[in-house]
Amino acid sequence: MMLKPEFIASLRGLGADFASLPDALSTEPEVSVRINASKGAAAAAAAERVPWCPEGIYLPSREAFTFDPAMHQGLYYVQDASSMAIAAVAAQIAAEAGGAPLRWLDACAAPGGKTTAIASRLPEGSMLVANEYDRSRAAVLAENVAKWGDGRVACVRGDAARFASMRGAFDVVSADVPCSGEGMMRKDAEAAAQWSPALVEECARTQWRIVEALWEALRPGGAFVYSTCTFNRTENEEIVARLAAGKGARGVTVEALERPEIVRGIDIDLPCYRFLPGRVRGEGLFLCVLRKPGDASAAAVKTPRASRKPDAAAAAVGAWLEGDYAVATDAAGAVCAVPRAVSALLPEARGVQVAQIKGRDILPAQPLALSTSLRDCAFPAVAVDYATALAYLRREAVTLEGAPRGIVLLQYAGRPLGFVKNLGNRANNLYPQAWRIMSTHAPAAPPCVVQ
Repeated sequence: MMLKPEFIASLRGLGADFASLPDALSTEPEVSVRINASKGAAAAAAAERVPWCPEGIYLPSREAFTFDPAMHQGLYYVQDASSMAIAAVAAQIAAEAGGAPLRWLDACAAPGGKTTAIASRLPEGSMLVANEYDRSRAAVLAENVAKWGDGRVACVRGDAARFASMRGAFDVVSADVPCSGEGMMRKDAEAAAQWSPALVEECARTQWRIVEALWEALRPGGAFVYSTCTFNRTENEEIVARLAAGKGARGVTVEALERPEIVRGIDIDLPCYRFLPGRVRGEGLFLCVLRKPGDASAAAVKTPRASRKPDAAAAAVGAWLEGDYAVATDAAGAVCAVPRAVSALLPEARGVQVAQIKGRDILPAQPLALSTSLRDCAFPAVAVDYATALAYLRREAVTLEGAPRGIVLLQYAGRPLGFVKNLGNRANNLYPQAWRIMSTHAPAAPPCVVQ
């Protein structure tokens, strides 16, 4: 990976902490994952923890994650350690709220690492809206959120500017805004190749447009979490300084990030946190938390009652799910569930597909299998071995000995894997076509990432 001389020169103006950064960007990235404790997953006792995220662990090398059923079951998420800083932010905001439910908007949310980290810290009764503009990235976000399985998260797609009309609707807004990607150059050669001063200026203009719109959606006293994966001041300190000067934003110290290896902001009084490769075991990240002027008390999350009698699909889904969901069926027969509080706030929110209508059958969908809201004993369960689990994830036919006919929930290592419709001599695989594993070069045994 070649760094442009112009980029290296730009780092010199950022101070002594950046002198060794070009050398650090030529080293191999760290490998880290974040454990999903809500599904009962745990790391080995000897695992090396990420300092600012207790569920984050470093791995000695990159595993064949594609062939690990545990990853597809949502038991862990492969995420850069620096990005896990959002978990520390969410934990502090939740503690300051005293356990009160929060309305949180995570804008620019794909691929979902920060969204799922936030969800793991939210108080009971909270809701999290994850928005992404790009259609293909929104599909990846929805898949990762579905695998994580937190029923309080709803994914939506659209321009962040539309939230400007929802004045004061959210207690917290986080925005990991599109940026010039300087902090990802170690992992992404394209980021290094496409860098230019003009790109930095273009990104800064886009960032300010997004921030101005999202600021309107934040209630008075609410918290705004601004982050990028780039190094320059133009996209970082200068953006948050504009919020402070023009909007009256006040900086918030994140206690868990007050660590010597995390660099502070450059020429600014606000508490900013810079993660630099070579100083931390992670990629480049800038993060700042700001408080909007006004009343700091959290707004109550209101859950409206159902307004109409549920149809047959909604009634079936209601028997499968724990919690209060609005359920709707689209023209293609997809049955989707969204937390009712989110539905009231964002009627266009489609939610997670939990079933598919095919003829007279209502077939449960894969996100339902992986949801922590799936009701115990909603479906008969059958344990499968590693080879069968991989065959299922490739969407191949599987055979189940002694299993009951009808819908069966496959379990691997004691946890849900997905649904089949057992016909006796064979079972119809209900795993989503778009999620299937394409490669056939699987190891003899899965990686041992979680317990």
